[in-house]
Amino acid sequence: EGLVGALQDFQSTMPTPIVYKIVGFDAETFENVNQGDALYARASDGKLGKAIANDTFDKANVAGIAETTKLSGETVRAIVRGVVATSGLDSGDFYFLSNASAGAITKTAPTTSGHYQTVIGEAGTSAQLIIKLEPPVLLS
Repeated sequence: EGLVGALQDFQSTMPTPIVYKIVGFDAETFENVNQGDALYARASDGKLGKAIANDTFDKANVAGIAETTKLSGETVRAIVRGVVATSGLDSGDFYFLSNASAGAITKTAPTTSGHYQTVIGEAGTSAQLIIKLEPPVLLS
């Protein structure tokens, strides 16, 4: 039967489909991060810290969202795609990297010249953020 037969047999014997809710990667932090913080990867060593939209392209280029709270030097899982639980969102609104507070997200897109606009995702409900990271755009 070959590969196709094996896959069909595997599919027919699965009790329920496997659904992956999130996709991410693990990396060490260079500063304390909180669950839900937007993170960037430091170019010199690949360690993660809090992203912000009012600094450099690197710091506005979000690598993922912190799955849990971790201290500096600990390993954190950075979520790059999927749905994460949170609170206080407005369903259907897009969320952006904050230019006022490191690691924070906001539904008000930055508009200041020289800052970056980075889309983080969209609120599916008031308690679920659908992560849809996009590259930062420099505002002029």
